[in-house]
Amino acid sequence: MSEPRRQRSSRHGRHDVPKGLADRVSEARRLSLKIRRVRSEDVPAIIALDKRITGLAKPEYWEDVFKRYGRRRSRERFFFVAEPLETDGSLLGFIIGEIRAWEFGSGPCGWIFALSVEPSARLRGTGEALFNAISAQFKAAGVTKLRTMVARDHPLPMQFFRGEGMVAGPYIQLEKELG
Repeated sequence: MSEPRRQRSSRHGRHDVPKGLADRVSEARRLSLKIRRVRSEDVPAIIALDKRITGLAKPEYWEDVFKRYGRRRSRERFFFVAEPLETDGSLLGFIIGEIRAWEFGSGPCGWIFALSVEPSARLRGTGEALFNAISAQFKAAGVTKLRTMVARDHPLPMQFFRGEGMVAGPYIQLEKELG
């Protein structure tokens, strides 16, 4: 049996919210965490978190992402991690994005291409804090539009981004099997 749902108003409109989620989000705002730029010593924890979430170990991928987004062009590329305020060396989550311009005629916009939160830290404001941190950086850089891509069959990220006020944009993603 599914959890009862209720309507919740937000500054972005009405959303179906599972019962109790709104209370957890309010509680999350009191959660003490710190958002900071990624460091090289975070990469093993990021690889481990991604493996727990996706079931795939991709160390070469994450080491390359760190080199490109954690070290270079830091005014337009953002790679943040969340950790407890009283840090114990644990990582609660991470978010990565960059400013892209003129792809398919689109003006400069902020793209979020990775967001992951430790399952035990979900519904406590970690994802929202990461989202707000990267949004602030995009805005400070002069960007007024934010984009991401979510798989239709993954309701959790879809609910999260919609809860943050994101809606379907003017572009449609197309693809073709080349095999």
